Amino acid sequence: MKTLFTYLWLGFVLSPAFAAVAQEGDMSRPKIMLIEVDGVINPVSTEYIVNHIDRAEKENFDAVILQLDTPGGLLESTRIITKRMLGADVPIITYVAPSGARAASAGVFICYASHLVAMAPSTNIGAAHPVNLGMGAGADSSQNAMLEKVTNDAVARIKGMAEKRGRNAEWAEKAVRESVSITAKEALELNVINFIAPNLDSLVALLDGQEVEVLSGKVTLRTRDAEIISMPMSWRDRILDRLSDPNIAYILLLLGIYGIFFELSNPGAIFPGVVGAIFLILAFYSMQTLPVNYAGLLLILLALVLFILEIKITSYGLLSIGGIISMVLGSLMLFESPENIANPMFKVSLKLILTFTLATAAFFLFALSMAFKTHRRKVATGKEGLIGEIGRARTDIDPEGQVQVHGEIWSAYADEPIPSGERIRVVEVDGLQVKVEKVSR
Repeated sequence: MKTLFTYLWLGFVLSPAFAAVAQEGDMSRPKIMLIEVDGVINPVSTEYIVNHIDRAEKENFDAVILQLDTPGGLLESTRIITKRMLGADVPIITYVAPSGARAASAGVFICYASHLVAMAPSTNIGAAHPVNLGMGAGADSSQNAMLEKVTNDAVARIKGMAEKRGRNAEWAEKAVRESVSITAKEALELNVINFIAPNLDSLVALLDGQEVEVLSGKVTLRTRDAEIISMPMSWRDRILDRLSDPNIAYILLLLGIYGIFFELSNPGAIFPGVVGAIFLILAFYSMQTLPVNYAGLLLILLALVLFILEIKITSYGLLSIGGIISMVLGSLMLFESPENIANPMFKVSLKLILTFTLATAAFFLFALSMAFKTHRRKVATGKEGLIGEIGRARTDIDPEGQVQVHGEIWSAYADEPIPSGERIRVVEVDGLQVKVEKVSR
């Protein structure tokens, strides 16, 4: 009994020491933050990457792994990301994965700004030529000169990053000027990347012992038995990222236009106006994250004006036809996409454009046909509605009397005498009195 009491007492005294040792062991275990970007580089993904680099520095992570699969993105967003990476005080490793992924356009700049770069097998990198998204194939000399300036600036920037990170500057310039693209194996041979890693575990193993230079100086990575902490996009970031899809932005814009249109055509309905305003606000948010061609946006807004005028002005469909044409042209022009990317990032689906256009055309054709039928239909109410109606004389009409038409009793007069009970036809309405004539049997 005494021995048992001794063991319990020792356990009570020594347990804090054991806990401290265990805690110290956990604290000494390396921590790696894993963030993932799968899609276009836009302001939403930029905020996500930059915020997590800041967090990694504050919480003393040993490294940040950015798993990347992107067709490219906006130049300004790319500039913000690369600037933050070059000034980071935590090692940043970009991992182009999984197999089949790519680091195109903006992805090349992000890779070159990273301390270390790895690619999974069957991935590719390249095609980094900048495209001024407001210029089409018929750009004039001043626009081409501007594009050349942008290209030269991009070349200088990526060559500077290549020199800082010790990577192939010559290939980087070709990727920007000539839009060349290479496989993971070729990238390793050309000193564009540091490793080929089939999965995340193999990458972590390869990173162990690597020396990189961060803002505060050189550090040696300790990744053996590292704890990988995944930091996925929050639901807020995912929603905002989805709103940056040009197809979603286009749908929101048109739904907002339709909502406002129905509210103006039926004042006081409230619901279409409220929903339309919400959709328009969301659409404008989406457009600030996308390369909008304002000529296309103005054409779509012109279509809205033409549709509204159709309600107020009798144009026999000409304003509606003009609105539909304006909407189609505006939809095609709304977002420009780089021509050097196989899967355009900023292009609205042609099927989506045709669907909305045909639906709009069908609606207005239906509305116009109903309006024409209404205009051609015989008036059934008021004074005009009585003319030509058949009734019966309640009294003798000589020259005045009473008739019954549609169950109503009217004072009547006639040019010829009409006996009571005879069928009559209304030929004229004069105030509260009608002129009638006898109906031949």
